[in-house]
Amino acid sequence: VQLQASGGGLVQAGGSLRLSCVASRSITDINFMGWYRQAPGKQREMVGLLSNMGSTVYGDSVKGRFTISSDNAKNTVYLQMNRLKPEDTAVYYCSAYLRGNTDWGQGTLVTVSS
Repeated sequence: VQLQASGGGLVQAGGSLRLSCVASRSITDINFMGWYRQAPGKQREMVGLLSNMGSTVYGDSVKGRFTISSDNAKNTVYLQMNRLKPEDTAVYYCSAYLRGNTDWGQGTLVTVSS
């Protein structure tokens, strides 16, 4: 699965951004779509996952602030990020898990200024 992420940018603390991830195939065929992030000097961490059954799971650091949604007709998954904090600064990657294989998009940089 090829993935194209977009929507990153510079935002002030407390602000919002919405990331998009377009897949090259129907996302209803994909077991899990996910968002991960990697800050400088840190390991990649899971932000949130969306199953093709509609269930979601979020990382503890973003619960209540970030929301994953999808538009199946557009093969697109979104990450709505609200009440952003400087510690949310990272490169955000979308992923697709299908039949034991995980594909990654190219990443989009989110910078939150204090």
